[in-house]
Amino acid sequence: MTRYRIVIISLCVALLLLLPCGLLLGSVYIPASEIFKAIAGSVPQDSVVSIILFETRIPALLTALLAGTGLAVAGLLMQTGFSNPLAGPSIMGISSGASLGVALVMLAFGGALGVWGRMATVGGAFAGAMAVMGVLLLFSSVVRSSDVLLIVGILIGYLASSAITLLNFFATQSGVHSYVVWGMGTFAGVSSEAMPLFAGLVVVLTLLSFLLAKPLDALLLGNRYATSAGVNVGATRTVLILLSGALTAVVTAWCGPVAFIGLAVPHIARMLIQSSAHRRLLPATALCGAVTGLFCQILSVAPAIERGIIPVNAITPLVGVPVIIYVLLNRRKLAYFN
Repeated sequence: MTRYRIVIISLCVALLLLLPCGLLLGSVYIPASEIFKAIAGSVPQDSVVSIILFETRIPALLTALLAGTGLAVAGLLMQTGFSNPLAGPSIMGISSGASLGVALVMLAFGGALGVWGRMATVGGAFAGAMAVMGVLLLFSSVVRSSDVLLIVGILIGYLASSAITLLNFFATQSGVHSYVVWGMGTFAGVSSEAMPLFAGLVVVLTLLSFLLAKPLDALLLGNRYATSAGVNVGATRTVLILLSGALTAVVTAWCGPVAFIGLAVPHIARMLIQSSAHRRLLPATALCGAVTGLFCQILSVAPAIERGIIPVNAITPLVGVPVIIYVLLNRRKLAYFN
């Protein structure tokens, strides 16, 4: 059996093991037997167990799985598109742009986000992410150094953060509170009613990303090689920007600006399969992102019985920072973009 198949099977097994753990953990203790009965339909739908399971825990686990997948794939698209191993939705300012769009929406609604308010946050996050990606695309046509482009993305993120600070200064108390809570990151923000829309968007955008495996491989070898291979570099990068920005916007709107998953998970997938071929790397990254999202969700709710649920952004750096430090220290040994 090849290394790639072993990794894919291992990630699938990890998903199957993490899902039951997520069902068992929460602020309310529910015996495993009761959970099994509720899933089998032996418990009334209006019972406390069914409500907690189908309205809280299962949506949160599905959200974590989908959000991890979307952010990981978005990060991979950006790293390849910008030929920079440190590119990612949070580092390149994409999450900050999406956050600015959400801040504008929350200021307009005064913190009261109903059904239409939630849809407006998706639109605001998408517009903010697209604005930042457009600026990065403009600079990428002028700036040749990936390090300089990375600095530009960081500076754009600072500008967006400055604008968010001003908006919060003039916002109402409820608006500021809603934004601060949203900014901590959570996988519990997608209700069972909104799950089909959220899941549909993430799945469709992820599957569209899989269709770009060959152009991504060509870009990995340089613009000249990609052009000689018949790849329209400008059009391909535009599509990459749209897909990565859309994935980031959708996840950010519902879950908040979740950090490090988009930056670190693609490197984890590369190290696991020891390949940069996107035909294999894209599925491995998606699965690895799903596992990481579930793992972070379980860590955030594990102490819930005593201390309450921990914000996701307090967990993701524990996973992402060691990976990024390893990449920085061993950059010459890693042949991702050499």
